[in-house]
Amino acid sequence: MMKTILSLEDITKVYGEGSNEFYALKNVNVTVREGEFLAIMGTSGSGKSTLLNMMSGLDKPTTGEVILGNQKINNLNDSALTTLRRDNIGFIFQFFNLIPVLTALENVTLPIDLAGKRKAETKGIEILKLLGISLLKDSYPSQMSGGQQQRVAIARALVTEPKIILADEPTGSLDSKTGKEILNILRHFCDNLNHSLVMVTHDANVASYAHRVIFLQDGTIHDELVLKTKNLSAKEKVSSITARVEGILL
Repeated sequence: MMKTILSLEDITKVYGEGSNEFYALKNVNVTVREGEFLAIMGTSGSGKSTLLNMMSGLDKPTTGEVILGNQKINNLNDSALTTLRRDNIGFIFQFFNLIPVLTALENVTLPIDLAGKRKAETKGIEILKLLGISLLKDSYPSQMSGGQQQRVAIARALVTEPKIILADEPTGSLDSKTGKEILNILRHFCDNLNHSLVMVTHDANVASYAHRVIFLQDGTIHDELVLKTKNLSAKEKVSSITARVEGILL
């Protein structure tokens, strides 16, 4: 069995007090294993973003434990959390978040440079080659297509060899063809290089690339669908996910 990379145990997050009290998450338990591609789905306000923030340490639970590797991250101070995120978590965003005045290579190596590590350029070129965009190393974001920018963003997320990658709607601003290319890349890294990935999405087609999908409703896990062990076509996977989503909406 693959080792556990990230574990959320009995996570509850409450905002406000008294009559204004709101439960964003209620007793949520999630485990992410090495090499797993996990998708999180749910309606607006279901707790998807809050759950992702718990995983990254950007927000702290009211009760429960978040464990990354062997490290409980709940009670770490801001400085320790920043270091933990830099060294152990890769982030992929919907709108790329590349720095306009830096080249592709400079954007990719930025996390290594900030950590004060050596051989940043060598490592950066290696990961750009792996993603098939090494020829763009001296290009600026404004000179690249959306798909190319997202590949650079993925390279930046991978360059520190993080324990886990957290992706928030990573194909949300891409056309369907480019989105499929990006999702195939992400799935490849999980299947062949043992990277762990958690992705928030509202799109059943996007979620169908995952090994497992969890469905949130009102801050709780309403349902779960394991796709990795099922011999389903892409269309059947999408249909299965859509049926679960419709079950939430009923």
